[in-house]
Amino acid sequence: MSITIVPKGQLATIVTCLEMRVRPAPALPARSALKLVRWPAPVDLALYRALFRRIGAPWLWRGRLVLDDAGLSAALNAETCEVHVAARRDGTAMGLIELDFSAPRVCEIVYFGLEPGMTGRGHGRWLMDHALRLAWRDGIERVWLHTCDLDHPAALAFYQRAGFTPYERWVETYPDPRVDGTYADNPAPQVPVI
Repeated sequence: MSITIVPKGQLATIVTCLEMRVRPAPALPARSALKLVRWPAPVDLALYRALFRRIGAPWLWRGRLVLDDAGLSAALNAETCEVHVAARRDGTAMGLIELDFSAPRVCEIVYFGLEPGMTGRGHGRWLMDHALRLAWRDGIERVWLHTCDLDHPAALAFYQRAGFTPYERWVETYPDPRVDGTYADNPAPQVPVI
């Protein structure tokens, strides 16, 4: 056994990568009062960051928040990227699907999530049905995503129920976004700040 001390101001998390190598059989779609809307390029960076923050704050998502405007714009407006949101009837975005088709015959579900008040009500299944339909386009042979132990406690099991299989695990260490100023408050009290 080996132990690695995580420096103060840092987080360490166990990341699990999951993949699907066979297109799932068509199924009756889950139902939701939400509608799926594509945000075409150029994606409004302020709207995207606000949605990303609302969805990811409880789980300490930081990946898109630490990019400057040029980096975020390059990622979201690449020809190989698609951003879809789950919106209420009034247009308020409540969920996110970000897809990356940059690798040949592969789609990565880069970000997938709902605002915390929307979970546990069937909207996640509905959103995943859409994510898989969008990901499995002609020529795609593999769809993958990753989650970590800082994510929603049901995330890993949810992805496995959707048909994904774990294939790799690693430990990731990075600055705690509550310490480096990415989040001004403590949106994840279940994770101690050290």
